Amino acid sequence: MSGMDGARVLVVDDDDTIRMVLRRVVETAGATITEAPTGEDGLRALYDGRPDVVILDIGLPGLDGWQVLERIRQLTDVPVVMLSAHDDELEKVRALRAGADDYVTKPFGAPELLARLQAQLRRARGGGGRGTAEELRPYRDAAIGVDFAHAEATVFDRPLALTPREFRLLAALVGHAGRTLSAEQLLELAWDDPAGDPRRVKVYVGYLRGKLAATGLDPPPIDTVRGFGYRYRPPADG
Repeated sequence: MSGMDGARVLVVDDDDTIRMVLRRVVETAGATITEAPTGEDGLRALYDGRPDVVILDIGLPGLDGWQVLERIRQLTDVPVVMLSAHDDELEKVRALRAGADDYVTKPFGAPELLARLQAQLRRARGGGGRGTAEELRPYRDAAIGVDFAHAEATVFDRPLALTPREFRLLAALVGHAGRTLSAEQLLELAWDDPAGDPRRVKVYVGYLRGKLAATGLDPPPIDTVRGFGYRYRPPADG
């Protein structure tokens, strides 16, 4: 078993040779692959195929990789591995801050890429929010309700549409309401990955704050405690 058996991989890259190489790597590992040469085709394939992991080239014609990544993150938490011809530290940081899960530079070695895909699939399949979903009693304050058992959240008794990752992050924060949690703690609670890149926590806190603010809960009750992490501050009654 390679850890890839039965996985659905979407490759979005305009280079025919790269797609051929990726097809060989992915299919040899027991996964299935869908190819898209443009960002627009990639988004259509994402809607239609619900892949388990996406390999996304930054330098796409038309709708580029950054724009595609932004749209993917508005819809789903599917792991995204970015491909780029540029081995530039700032670009890697930008990719992680934008919501990518990993970054691979071309040319790449097949074993390394496969290992990275396997790691993303393990994390995506890793389970149900250790330390949050296990506490099955619902949470409720003056504004927010969280049903851990059914993975549902409300604001002022109206459903709050969250991706699975956003829900796990909210669940971790309200499960420790009033307590400051470090990025590493949140990575363990919401990603099952305490050694992951803490910058992704900042990205998802931003997503979560935006959705809370859009409901009228402004400012959102998630505070940044500079140098320490993030804290959920229960809204006061009235």
